[in-house]
Amino acid sequence: MLLNRLLPAGLALFLAACSSATIPDVDVPQRRESYTGSLPPMRTFSTPRVAPTWRSNAQLAADFLELSFQMESGRRLPQFSRFEGPITVAVKGNAPASLPGDLSRLVQRLRNEAGINISLSKPGNPAPSITVQVVSKRELQRLVPQAACFVVPNVSSWGEFRKARRSRTVDWAALSERKQIAVFMPGDVSPQEVRDCLHEEIAQALGPLNDLYRLPDSVFNDDNFHTVLTGFDMLMLRVYYDPALRSGMERSQVASRLPGILSRVNPAGNRGGGAQGGYTPREWIDSIETALGPRARPATRLAAAKKAVNISKAQGWRDNRAAFSLYALGRLSLSAEPELSLASFLQASQLYRRNPETQIQAAHVAMQLAAFSLSAGQADGTIGLIDEVLPAVRRAENAALLSTLLLLKAEAYELMGRTDTAAKVRTEALGWARYGFGSDAVVRARVSEISALKPRGRTAVN
Repeated sequence: MLLNRLLPAGLALFLAACSSATIPDVDVPQRRESYTGSLPPMRTFSTPRVAPTWRSNAQLAADFLELSFQMESGRRLPQFSRFEGPITVAVKGNAPASLPGDLSRLVQRLRNEAGINISLSKPGNPAPSITVQVVSKRELQRLVPQAACFVVPNVSSWGEFRKARRSRTVDWAALSERKQIAVFMPGDVSPQEVRDCLHEEIAQALGPLNDLYRLPDSVFNDDNFHTVLTGFDMLMLRVYYDPALRSGMERSQVASRLPGILSRVNPAGNRGGGAQGGYTPREWIDSIETALGPRARPATRLAAAKKAVNISKAQGWRDNRAAFSLYALGRLSLSAEPELSLASFLQASQLYRRNPETQIQAAHVAMQLAAFSLSAGQADGTIGLIDEVLPAVRRAENAALLSTLLLLKAEAYELMGRTDTAAKVRTEALGWARYGFGSDAVVRARVSEISALKPRGRTAVN
């Protein structure tokens, strides 16, 4: 297979350490020249292909309670809250051209898949339940530096948030019923980033406020491999708005009603198996956040990734948390310990691939391994790695990852001398790149950066 010939010098430029704890960015190398060819029209996704969750209702009930009665910080919420009655959504600010279509598609999915009475607000209607306020990325991060986007209760504009942000007005724990929520997001980012913010923040405006690293198939996970709402997420939201629940309930009241609700809305989950693998030690979370955060030095980040791997081993994990620890270690050890990097990616791949709920995670690892393979001149191996994961990437609607994989595949075809096939694959990749990465300049740089991985003056190695 690929094990012993995939450590070319210079690959560290492609697999640089990620720069954010919350965005598993698709890594790129550096190159002086940009691609100068023509760019096709932007591609977009159409019909969602959502897979149902595989977990039992007993596990789903435990997930629901932890998502609904705790904040990401670990702070407990004293009562259940949601919107009561019809929900409307409106947009303020300088919205990018892609936003209206993606928002309409999301609202339709929420109606169809989660059964929520939600619609877009029309001119002349009363104040919307959820206001999507578009601001510049610079302005947003001036107030909340680590956030790509965020959601706040009891305000409807950026100005209101600035005035109330240190007050009890915006305290989720003080909320007994949701009536007015604002989503703040940048408009000067790629179409995919805009869509991803819509999905995660509107979902949190409607329902769970917590993120759990142990969830393999959810946007409510700080690993952020999933960027659009999944079958699990829609089920959680359907339960949130079930008529058997209401705002103001305590945890014990909600817990007593969950078995009946889940049995009714998810009969496939009525099988054996209780809650498993719920607890994630704070020490592991802190290690992951240090490893993937922007503040620590490279050596500190690498040490934190190694610590996360050791904690996962001590916990006996074989789930997505163990795989994510290895994935982080693979990215952070590439420059200093390339053999450790490759071994970590391969172990992460094995863990992710064996679970049907972690196929998009497996695709992210496959992208890393395909970069190793292409740099080693192994064209067939590169194409094989990519073809195996493309269906999962298309289902997950991750245009940035999809375009990167297709660009790697195009370079592999070039290496084989199949230039016509390479051109066709590259054209599709560029269409997805315009959605995933945004500006033409970024797309052109992306093509050149991936092209830099291909060995020069060599033919493919079989």
